[in-house]
Amino acid sequence: MIYPTDLAYIFEEWTGAEHLQEYIFSGISWLLIALVAVPLWLFCYIYLSAFIVQIFDKISQLTGYSSNELQQKCFLVLAYLWDSFGKIWHGYELHGLENIPDGPALVIYYHAALPIDYIFFITRLFLQRKIICHTVVDRFVFKLPGYKRLLETLCMFTGMKKDCLSLLKDGSLMSISPGGTREALFSDGTYKIMWCNRTGFAQVAIDAKVPIIPMFTQNVREAYKTLGNIRILKWLYEYSRLPLAPVYGGYPVKLRTYLGEPILYDPNITAEQLAEKTKIAIQALINKHQKLPANTGRALLERFIGNDKKG
Repeated sequence: MIYPTDLAYIFEEWTGAEHLQEYIFSGISWLLIALVAVPLWLFCYIYLSAFIVQIFDKISQLTGYSSNELQQKCFLVLAYLWDSFGKIWHGYELHGLENIPDGPALVIYYHAALPIDYIFFITRLFLQRKIICHTVVDRFVFKLPGYKRLLETLCMFTGMKKDCLSLLKDGSLMSISPGGTREALFSDGTYKIMWCNRTGFAQVAIDAKVPIIPMFTQNVREAYKTLGNIRILKWLYEYSRLPLAPVYGGYPVKLRTYLGEPILYDPNITAEQLAEKTKIAIQALINKHQKLPANTGRALLERFIGNDKKG
C-alpha cells in the first residue's frame, strides 16, 4: 500500500520542491550581487583612483616637481588602471580611432546609465594616441566627496561656453553628452536619444570652427541599468535635478565604442541644423551596431561568440 506521505515524497523528488528554498536563496544571493556587490566594487575602484591622485599631489608638494608633469604621469597610471578594467571585465574595444583628428574636435556621445564606457574611451585614446580629451560634466559630480581632484586630473570640467571655446581654439579635443543626466536616467534598452532640443554644443562647434565626432558604445545599457523610469524617481529628478535613481548591474557584457566619421565645419549651417545632423549620425551608429531590443544575456554571450550585427 502507498501512503500519502510516500506520494508527497515522490512528488517532491519529481518536481524538485524539496530544493525550492535552496533555489530561492540562490536567486536572492545573485540578485544582491548584481544590485550591491559589483557597484560597490566599482565604487572602491573609483576611490582607489582618487587615492592615486592624492599620492601624486603629495609627491608634487614634497619634491617641487612640476604639477603639470606629474599630472601627465598620474593620468598615465589611471589610464593603465581603467584600461585594464575595461579589457578584463568587458573585453573593451575601440573602433574608428582614425576619425579623431590631430587637431581640435568635439566628440558628442550617447550617455549611459553609468558612463563607464566613456572612461574606457578616454584612457584607451590616451594610451594609443597620447591625446587627452577634455570633458564637460554635470556640476553635481564635483560635489561628490573625493571626486574633485580626480575629475580635474582627468581634465573634466563643468563647461562654461567661454571655457569650451578657449580649449577648442587652443587645439584641444573636447567631448560633451547633450543628453547628460536626463539621458542617463530615463533612456532605456531602446537606446533612445534624449537631448531636449539642446543645441549649445553645436553652436560651440560652429564658433570654434571644429568638426564633430559622433560616438556610441554598443551594449552600454546592458552593463549598468537604472530604475529612473519609476514615476516617483522621475518626479524627484525634476524637482531636485539630482540623479536619485538607483543604478545597478556591473554585468561583464561586451563593450565596443564606435567613433563615426567627422561632421565637418560648415559656415552655412545653423546650430539647430548641426545638432539634428549630429543626432542622426549617433542614431545611425546605434542602428548599425546595437541589436534591439537590447538583451543582457545576448550582450554577455558576445564576449565569447562575437557580434553578428550587420551594417
